[in-house]
Amino acid sequence: MTTPFPFTAVVGQDDLRLALLLNAVSPAVGGVLVRGEKGTAKSTAVRALSALLPAVAVVPGCRFSCDPAAPDPGCPDGPHEAGPGTERPARMVELPVGASEDRLVGALDIERALAEGVKAFEPGLLADAHRGILYVDEVNLLHDHLVDLLLDAAAMGASYVEREGVSVRHAAKFLLVGTMNPEEGELRPQLLDRFGLTVEVAASREPDLRVEVVRRRLAYDDDPAAFAARWAQEEAAVRQRIVAARELLPQVRLGDGALRQIAATCAAFEVDGMRADIVMARTATALAAWAGRTDVLAEDVRQAALLALPHRRRRNPFDAPGLDEDKLDETLEQSSGGSPDDDPDPDGPGGGGGQPAPDSGPRGDGAGDARPEAGEGGQPQPSGAQEQSAVRAAEPFRTKVLSVPGIGEGAAGRRSRARTEHGRTTGARRPRGALTKLHLAATVQAAAPHQRARGRSGPGLVIRRDDLRQAAREGREGNLVLFVVDASGSMAARQRMSAVKGAVLSLLLDAYQRRDKVGLVTFRGSAADVALPPTSSVDAAAARLESLPTGGRTPLAAGLLKAHEVLRVERLRDPARRALLVVVTDGRATGGPEPVALAGRAARLFAAGQVASVVVDCESGPVRLGLAGQLAGELGGTAVTLDELRADSIAGLVKGMQSGRAA
Repeated sequence: MTTPFPFTAVVGQDDLRLALLLNAVSPAVGGVLVRGEKGTAKSTAVRALSALLPAVAVVPGCRFSCDPAAPDPGCPDGPHEAGPGTERPARMVELPVGASEDRLVGALDIERALAEGVKAFEPGLLADAHRGILYVDEVNLLHDHLVDLLLDAAAMGASYVEREGVSVRHAAKFLLVGTMNPEEGELRPQLLDRFGLTVEVAASREPDLRVEVVRRRLAYDDDPAAFAARWAQEEAAVRQRIVAARELLPQVRLGDGALRQIAATCAAFEVDGMRADIVMARTATALAAWAGRTDVLAEDVRQAALLALPHRRRRNPFDAPGLDEDKLDETLEQSSGGSPDDDPDPDGPGGGGGQPAPDSGPRGDGAGDARPEAGEGGQPQPSGAQEQSAVRAAEPFRTKVLSVPGIGEGAAGRRSRARTEHGRTTGARRPRGALTKLHLAATVQAAAPHQRARGRSGPGLVIRRDDLRQAAREGREGNLVLFVVDASGSMAARQRMSAVKGAVLSLLLDAYQRRDKVGLVTFRGSAADVALPPTSSVDAAAARLESLPTGGRTPLAAGLLKAHEVLRVERLRDPARRALLVVVTDGRATGGPEPVALAGRAARLFAAGQVASVVVDCESGPVRLGLAGQLAGELGGTAVTLDELRADSIAGLVKGMQSGRAA
């Protein structure tokens, strides 16, 4: 077995290590979500934690790791009698992003259940993780229905498998740890809230720390066993401290003063619901136990707030997670009556519970306040206008649904119709591979004509494998929404570009809610650029949009050709995901020989490939040339003005694209 990297050898990342250790002390805290850029030891630290957890006693032969001192009365392998058991190391089970529902929760043998009435159950990863760690790398890329199952099991401490009236329940109590790179997309706010704690990690910018990271990693790669042996004493000390903190935890007193501070803090930061209060209380208690104390202090409450609240304050994907620490200190002081004994430590962001002093380094959270120059009177600048600095986007608004015609088979989402594993049942088919959703009526109908030939004599049906039918279901898929944004001089007027950016920002917010991938192509001057390759991170797209400068000529053809190339490459990578092209322009084309004719030929490439498209017409002023509408006709799509993007009149906008093509 591969020797894991020692937990105590991880350089820096104090908040990450503390959050993991607090959950090891008190799994009731609710798990950890680790957010950060790639290469920041997220996975290394999580995998290293399992070696620190105390061994668990289990009932011999039980596939569900029942505790011999208190066996689960509903265990599928039970009933078990209380008695001595055997010890094994705590497990760390990894859930792959592409796992199926049956792999996660387990699978019932439907054929035996129908024919024999036997609950033949094959445990899944939730059963394997019971009394250990369940680790989900790239949790933001996990399908929503799997995340729902995962978090429901973590909250209830049990997993339920239901198949056509046959059900199995087993205990599933585990430490849930998820890691994610925000550049690849965010979790939904309601799913963020289900993680007890969250930690933001980033690579240190201090050269000395970076040198030490490299030195330790190279030493580990050269000889993992020898490197681990060098840290064995520190590992043993942390392991013993976890055991001592677990034993002390029931004795920790959470006084009324600390509870009032917790309630006041959650109210001051306007977090939704009461889960934040409960998580903060459990975290503060675990911090006190970790520090070897039986009383919760203000410093514990402060550190608990820094770990439990930042991800609960996000209102939309463009909000950066974080907490105003000055406001936190003020709230804690006011709620404690200003007692100097209860003041949090002013010298750091929270060393509560014996946390080591965090590494110093740049925070990197500066947000520039661009003050652009714009054309006067809201009039478009000439096509050769000088480059203007970035303009801030107007406030986003709710847009109508833009969907792709037809029925797809892409990744689960909320935009266009698709054949999916979850949704309304529309028919039945023979299963391809393992049966996941039984269509009972179709199965009975397939088996009924053969009962006499199969020698049926009793009341039950004689079912064969060939009789089983899979339910065909229709739901919604996520699409690739590729934005092609005109950033030329004709769009450069301050008020106009602000409105355009606000419209694109609104569509990005809609794409986030519908679980789409997004991409951004911009064109101005003499060329087009891929400002953002297709990604699930709509906040990255919003950031690129916000900093987009304008000016120069309008190479419309270059923008369309660049978008066509992006879609061609993405189709090879993800052929099941259908695309929706959103071109944001006034329709002008300048620069180079025959720019209008060249743009028309480029547009017809999308029509030939049957790519669903919408042109957002940004033309303004009393005299309109209708160029955006002509472009939409060449694309085989539909044109909509900025005002119509808000209106109810476009409810069926893209649904009519097929009829528009036919006409």
